[in-house]
Amino acid sequence: TFFPSQQNSIGYTLTSLPPNSDSPDREGRSSVRYKCSMINSILDVLRQRPGWVEIKEDGEWDFNWCDVGWLRENFDHSYMEEHVRICHFRNHYELTRKNLMVKNLKRYRKTLDREVGRLEGAKCDFFPCTFELPSEYHLFVEEFKRSPGSIWIMKPVARSQGKGIFLFRKLKDIMEWKKVQRFSLNFEDQRDEAPVESYVAQRYIENPYLIGGRKFDLRVYVLVTSYLPLKAWLYRDGFARFSNTRFSLSSIDDQYVHLTNVAVQKTAPDYDPEKGCKWQMQQLRRYLTAKHGSEAVETLFKDIDNIFIRSLLSVQKVIINDKHCFELYGYDILLDQHLKPWLIEVNASPSLTASSQEDYEMKYRLLEDTLNVVDMEGRLTGKEKRVGGYDLMWNDGPVYREDVSLETLGTTYQIANTNLGCVNDRRKQLRQLLKPFPGHKRS
Repeated sequence: TFFPSQQNSIGYTLTSLPPNSDSPDREGRSSVRYKCSMINSILDVLRQRPGWVEIKEDGEWDFNWCDVGWLRENFDHSYMEEHVRICHFRNHYELTRKNLMVKNLKRYRKTLDREVGRLEGAKCDFFPCTFELPSEYHLFVEEFKRSPGSIWIMKPVARSQGKGIFLFRKLKDIMEWKKVQRFSLNFEDQRDEAPVESYVAQRYIENPYLIGGRKFDLRVYVLVTSYLPLKAWLYRDGFARFSNTRFSLSSIDDQYVHLTNVAVQKTAPDYDPEKGCKWQMQQLRRYLTAKHGSEAVETLFKDIDNIFIRSLLSVQKVIINDKHCFELYGYDILLDQHLKPWLIEVNASPSLTASSQEDYEMKYRLLEDTLNVVDMEGRLTGKEKRVGGYDLMWNDGPVYREDVSLETLGTTYQIANTNLGCVNDRRKQLRQLLKPFPGHKRS
């Protein structure tokens, strides 16, 4: 049995989360056999879940929280029974590789322009101007020359944690990089050589919203349980990740100024692990509301919701839907000084390693509720609009809140069923939704 004061595998203690006291009676499987290739908060959540049993190595499993490498090597050779669940879609990379995400969004925007109209296509105007290199190098140079003096950011398409990223203002900076990458612009020359690593060149957002003079981005969690039909849940919690150094465009080589990745920031000489570089989403929403008013902030968060929905719809027809699969995406969103949100990237394996006690507890709640939605135990009806901290935002169409509608001049406006950065009273909601486990009393 797990006790709140007990230390777990990664060194944090669960001081405020009881051992599944709100979890319901299981009407489905008597036990769930799971495999997990991670050694972080997800393993703790799985180990504390009543009735779940860890399977080592080659044993048969019902639930697998695997990394994308395991998926790539094993998915196509695995037979899965009806009830089995795995934490990635087969070709998740259509949304989570930087170049493919942009390619799919561009195609989706063109389809909307053609079939619905430019006004609808303009709703996809939330990602910076982007080119894939080396394949779109000539197109990139044309655009680069149209706006001399602009700053661009170069990113490898398949790496994470800020690796390989740099900013540049001049084409000669690319020439140096090109030599290192050993790619030729004459593609005939490359036929017999090993393929080079692809990068994206993206127009850098030079006017980010600053708090205390520092740049930040948002990490938001979206859970997709089906692509056909599309069913997506938005988690109420998330966080803002701040850079450790005040923002300036005069030092484009300083990664501590421009990259907010925790993996980068924690290597800064003056980084304080206790203080960290994160704000919880609720704190950020309160700050923005106090500064700009609730109407401006409501508009901002609606625009962020739009990013989630449009990006998922852009890959809906290319993702291989499979009833065994679900995916917890980590969205990275940047705000500019006009409170416009920009989609930076989507992560298929968002970091589940905690950077502080508060971060651990947030990720524990997130993962516990992810398992509640995936519902291996068969406790839900399938008609729920909320499970713990998750709100159902799309179910083959937009989902609206039942308890709120606005009436203006005789017209009723429905309110989207999303609550990012709002109160997460998940324990109370789970108590109302679910029955306790046998032997557990309600507190």
